[in-house]
Amino acid sequence: MNEQAEVRELCALLRSKVPIILIETHEEPRILKLLQQACNLENQVLFRWSIVDGIGRYQGAASDSSIYQTNELTDALKHIDKTAQNGVYALCDAHPGFASPVNVRLIREIALEHYRTARTLVFVSPRLEDVPSELLRLAAHFRPQLPTREDIRAILAEEAKLWHSQSGEKARGDRAIVEQLVLHLMGLEVEDVRRFVRQALRADGEINADDLRRVLTTKHEALGAGALGFEASKVRFEDVGGLARMKHWVALRRAPFLESVGAGNADRPKGILLLGVQGGGKSLAARAIAGEWGVPLMRLDFGALYNKYYGETERNLRQALAAAEGMAPCVLWIDELEKGIATGGAEQDGGVSRRVLGSLLTWLAERDKPVFIVATANDISELPPELIRKGRFDEIFFVDFPHAAAREQIAAIHLRKRGHDPAAFDVAGIAQRSEGFSGAEIEQAIVAAGFEAKARGAALASSDIFAELERTRPLSVVMAERIGALRAWARDRAVHADEEAGADRRAP
Repeated sequence: MNEQAEVRELCALLRSKVPIILIETHEEPRILKLLQQACNLENQVLFRWSIVDGIGRYQGAASDSSIYQTNELTDALKHIDKTAQNGVYALCDAHPGFASPVNVRLIREIALEHYRTARTLVFVSPRLEDVPSELLRLAAHFRPQLPTREDIRAILAEEAKLWHSQSGEKARGDRAIVEQLVLHLMGLEVEDVRRFVRQALRADGEINADDLRRVLTTKHEALGAGALGFEASKVRFEDVGGLARMKHWVALRRAPFLESVGAGNADRPKGILLLGVQGGGKSLAARAIAGEWGVPLMRLDFGALYNKYYGETERNLRQALAAAEGMAPCVLWIDELEKGIATGGAEQDGGVSRRVLGSLLTWLAERDKPVFIVATANDISELPPELIRKGRFDEIFFVDFPHAAAREQIAAIHLRKRGHDPAAFDVAGIAQRSEGFSGAEIEQAIVAAGFEAKARGAALASSDIFAELERTRPLSVVMAERIGALRAWARDRAVHADEEAGADRRAP
């Protein structure tokens, strides 16, 4: 990290006579060190305030004896307002005080008198999203640099060297896992990175998959994601039957997506919309994409977003999307998209769904973090046209009922998953008898046949599965009209997610 560049930026803010500087960070000691360097260069005195210590002149890692009765923020601001002492006042964790009109007025009076008495207020806090608008007009933001890949690798090397000197053992770790750890530590502050690396090495002297999962879980918990669920997906494309064209499309974009981390937003893959029949494997495909790319899967729960109070739903969405960016690189899975933002009933819900749609569209257009969207939908007619136009998603894939070869793959996957050898079954016969079945329906037929066989005290046989398939009326029959309409819409508007020899690229 280039600390000198950060010091120069702080010096420029002090020279420009900005009365209020806002620094949102968890790295309070590092920021105070940078502020001290900047104040020394600009011949200014640095003071530090906290509710525990009050106001004191900052000297390295500590403050001088504090000024009497300045522990409360209001009293501290009154002291600063009345003193003739020029200087920089670092107010640590003062954000709760913004709720007080008295404090807001005192801060404004100090800021408005800056041309007479140069008292610069620097608010250092992990949370600064509730700063009143009347103060924002007088303030400038300073955003500390986050460590790059090279910085994280350097921290890894330092900690590995320290572990070796203390234990006499060399640190171990698979190169691929280490690189994944580096990738997922990006976006964290320096001390967080160092703590995670140290925790991984001190546990067993090795960086492994368990350490990777721990980092991702801790990141998710620290973000307070609310409506955003986290999953370290172990599903791979080999666990998904069919969908060959979609798998190929996704595989080509893995490297560009991961290489774009920390390298700007140029040509980064944005995401896909999976439209299709229920039980066709759309949700499983979302998990498989995250598993193949080795990134966390974040699931947006629209049910947890909605709140009866005005504006709270949109706020929850913004917090969830910010948490997704905090987990980047990741896959953001929005399941059954039409149920969350369908606008047909916008008048009945007071316009909440339209405001949610607006917030989502803005984020889709402006996000600059590596968050790959996988949205799934069963009913395209419920989706607003502005969401599905080209540019929101890189591609729209239509997931139809699986063809014969895909049905064989699906049957084999589910037999193997339950401890059976597919070679001992007539997989081709299962595929033939399950024409028009979705993947979920084939799985359920195998599950039900297993129950029947167990009840008889016999081993599962192909004939049991045949009989269960014969008794089942698939969705393609029960909902034939609706599925026909869905296929008609997708024919010239979506790419078929699967392919057979000679199959056209567009949906059937």
